[in-house]
Amino acid sequence: MAAASLRSVNPTLPRTLASPTRSPPFQSPFLRFAPASTTSFSNLKPLVTPPAPSSSPFVTRSAAASPQERKTFHGLCYVVGDNIDTDQIIPAEFLTLVPSNPDEYQKLGSHALVGLPASYEDRFVEPGETKTKYSIVIGGENFGCGSSREHAPVCLGAAGAKAVVAQSYARIFFRNSVATGEIYPLDSEVRVCDECRTGDVATVELREGDSVLINHTTGKEYRLKAIGDAGPVIDAGGIFAYARKAGMIPSAAAA
Repeated sequence: MAAASLRSVNPTLPRTLASPTRSPPFQSPFLRFAPASTTSFSNLKPLVTPPAPSSSPFVTRSAAASPQERKTFHGLCYVVGDNIDTDQIIPAEFLTLVPSNPDEYQKLGSHALVGLPASYEDRFVEPGETKTKYSIVIGGENFGCGSSREHAPVCLGAAGAKAVVAQSYARIFFRNSVATGEIYPLDSEVRVCDECRTGDVATVELREGDSVLINHTTGKEYRLKAIGDAGPVIDAGGIFAYARKAGMIPSAAAA
């Protein structure tokens, strides 16, 4: 009845639109139909074949990469407090520096943590220098909050720091640290920043599941949370280097 009414109003209306029993079969843009039939869902084939679970680069490391080995960072600590934002890590006036330029990369390192208030008597990088004598930064809660500038982890790595140990991170800083591969953002289980002092000698042992921070000055040892799947990405030197190593994108030589 409905189809007849529609055609009586507009006789040129196609029968396939006027009659629901004659409508063309739906074809999803995400599926490829087998040519034999479109009436059975058993004939549907995915447009993209998912990789086997064992080949996923986010489940296991690629064949070219060895299992994660123990990494040890040893040196002096530089201790900061809570809510260290990206403007304190690298002020906006230095964001014109391009990290892919070797000279400007070094300049970025020379300005690392220069935005800290005057209450921090010790400079992270001494004036006139491009490298820091502190290889481990220890912070409190919400380290790296503020804007999403990638220059923040880059400048720390350019200055020579190897790891940040903090109680918690702003998510964008953590992601940028992994994506650039410049520095290891490690979570502490307690407020290490309250028990360490700038200049303490420390070692970070980064392992699968039982990483630790050892303060040799005080003799105390602190457990660190596992960094998980982010570890192999930082090991490789960042997300693009990891993708090339895992065969997800062509290598620079092949391109």
